[in-house]
Amino acid sequence: MKLNELRDKEGATHSRKRLGRGIGSGSGKTAGRGVKGQKARSGVAINGFEGGQMPLYRRLPKRGFKNPFSKSFNAVSLGRIQTAVDAGKLDAKEVVTAEALIKAGVIRRPLDGVRVLSDGELKAKLSFDVAGASKAAVEKIEKAGGSVKLPEPVVPVKKMVKKAK
Repeated sequence: MKLNELRDKEGATHSRKRLGRGIGSGSGKTAGRGVKGQKARSGVAINGFEGGQMPLYRRLPKRGFKNPFSKSFNAVSLGRIQTAVDAGKLDAKEVVTAEALIKAGVIRRPLDGVRVLSDGELKAKLSFDVAGASKAAVEKIEKAGGSVKLPEPVVPVKKMVKKAK
């Protein structure tokens, strides 16, 4: 094959639609835009516009509340961790943290931390350093001979003031 013989595969390129080249071309005169009006012009942005009437999205009441302080945790089951240990992806001698779980491919990204749930069985003796764990998960981990280190709960300022009195 020579450079001058190089070609795209059959059907890979499409010829451009030539607009406004006479009525006989099939896309002449209005060039496929229909007739007059706002949509026939260029620079149209009328999504949600109702001809001056108050749009539906403004007529309906606002609902709900988005907590700006909410946290999003990765929920990981004990069964999933045990399969990672069995596969040799997670070292039983190391402390199980968010970074270790990412390295093992159990979770993709750390988010606001990892929360361990009790689904499945845990046979390996593991020590966890995670953001949270369910009571049942802590019981299963300790039953298997492991330990769980959880962060100290944050006491709100209002409660601290009441205790001082």
